[in-house]
Amino acid sequence: MQAEHEVVVLRLGHRPGRDNRMTTHVGLTARALGADRVVIAGSASGSKETIEDITDRFGGPFDVELTDSPRAVIREWGGTTVHLTMYGLPIQDIEDDVRRDLTDGPLLIVVGAEKVPFDVYERAEYNVSVTNQPHSEVAGLAVFLDRLFEGQELAREWENATHRVVPKETGKKVDPVDET
Repeated sequence: MQAEHEVVVLRLGHRPGRDNRMTTHVGLTARALGADRVVIAGSASGSKETIEDITDRFGGPFDVELTDSPRAVIREWGGTTVHLTMYGLPIQDIEDDVRRDLTDGPLLIVVGAEKVPFDVYERAEYNVSVTNQPHSEVAGLAVFLDRLFEGQELAREWENATHRVVPKETGKKVDPVDET
C-alpha cells in the first residue's frame, strides 16, 4: 500500500488524565492503518512515548508530534483537510472524492475529543461521518482509513521492526525479527 501523498492524523482536544488511553489508540490506529504521522494536541507526552515504543518494536515508518497550536496546524495545512464527525456527510458518499484529493496532495484527518470548535467544521474541505450515530473516534478513524486505502493497508510491509506478530489460529506469538 502506497499513498501518493502524506496522510496525517491530528488528534484535537487531548484532555490529560481523561483521554490518555484514547489518544494513544488514535495514534496506534493511525499507524497500523496507513497514516504516516500523528500530531497530538496538548500535553500527551505519555501517549507519544507509547506510540513511539510500538513503532520502534513493530516497525514504521511513523512519526509522532505534539503541538500546542492544533488550530494553527489546520490553518497552515497545505493540502486537503478531513474532519471526522458524526454530523458530516456519509463516508460512502464522499470517499472517492477524498481519495482523488489524496493523489493531488497531502491529507490531514482531524479527530476530535472534546467539543470541536466550529471553525474546524468551516476550514475542513470534508466533514465526514462514519454513521451519524455516536461512537468512538478510534472506530471512526479505523473505518475512514480502511475506506481511504481500500483495504490495502492491511497487507502493509513494516520496516525496521525488532518484533513481529506471528498469525495463529489460536494463542498468540511474537518473535524477534532476525537481522541476518
